[in-house]
Amino acid sequence: MRVLLSWLVLFCGGALATPYQAVVGPGGDHATIAAALAAVPADNPKPFTIFIKDGVYREKLSIDKPHVQLLGQSQGGTIIRYGDSAEAKGPDGKAVGTWGSYVLRVTAPDFTAQNLTIDNSFDFPANAAKSDTDPSKVRHTQAVALATAGQSDRALFRHVTLLGYQDTLLVDAGRQLFEDCTIKGNVDFIFGKGQAVFRRCDIVSRNREGAKITGYITAPSTDISQPYGFLFIHNRFLKEPGVPKGSVRLGRPWHPSGDPRAEGSAVFIDNFMDDHFGKEGYAAIGITRPDGTPGRFEVHPWSRFFEYANTGPGAIKSDERPQLLPRALPWYNADTVLAGWQPN
Repeated sequence: MRVLLSWLVLFCGGALATPYQAVVGPGGDHATIAAALAAVPADNPKPFTIFIKDGVYREKLSIDKPHVQLLGQSQGGTIIRYGDSAEAKGPDGKAVGTWGSYVLRVTAPDFTAQNLTIDNSFDFPANAAKSDTDPSKVRHTQAVALATAGQSDRALFRHVTLLGYQDTLLVDAGRQLFEDCTIKGNVDFIFGKGQAVFRRCDIVSRNREGAKITGYITAPSTDISQPYGFLFIHNRFLKEPGVPKGSVRLGRPWHPSGDPRAEGSAVFIDNFMDDHFGKEGYAAIGITRPDGTPGRFEVHPWSRFFEYANTGPGAIKSDERPQLLPRALPWYNADTVLAGWQPN
């Protein structure tokens, strides 16, 4: 009865206290999410829950305080949206680059997001349709929706939709769990050196008109000392209309700036895969070295890409798609990848 009263107060405007530390939206404590985040104590020692009412919040947000929880009213109705790409200019007048193109960046531990959408609204298809001679055409089209970086660790995402095209999700620090989420993109749209488990998610490939290879799901840059990178278990790998059969690769081995310690890991277990995957499971990746010269990294026999017990028309077994040995299966589960962290 007490919980019911709290919800009635929240939506009906009564005088009783709500179960949240802040409410964003009409009739709430704050008009913007940024204002609510500013109210979080600097060294916040316990969960600080910000309830966000349905609406579109055009904000670029960075969360550098621990134990912040963002709770949306609904996954499809609570939308955080911004439209930067890597070429967008920051306050200093310089391009923000991939790492600065985020909509939401988390750099502190124990973050939670539930029931909301994070949308990088940079219009990749419209930009791609421009002539190469058009001076307004963006050349560096990386556009991150969500980034975990810095001191981020133990980040939990449930019923969250991430929308973008190239580089939608940057997982670059700590451990994170994505459950019952939807993630959309085309090129390297789940990438970085962090450890992440994806469970019961819809991972949706978007088209690149005219490209022979329309996309790559992952570009992990896992440090060679770290046994785990990305684990996908019990997900659905789907596609938007127009994505050709066999045109998507599961991953490629990203070495940022040619880092020799990067040896990306992505493992796919018991997922459904639609027909946008073919027998060529993985691909080489080009990089730019610190001195500006180009480089290229191939997929090697020691590359840490594996599959096991996937189903669907795209779950094709071939020499280019290594299978995990059954005796190694016990090592690849949420408990091992998350290293003892058990989110509620």
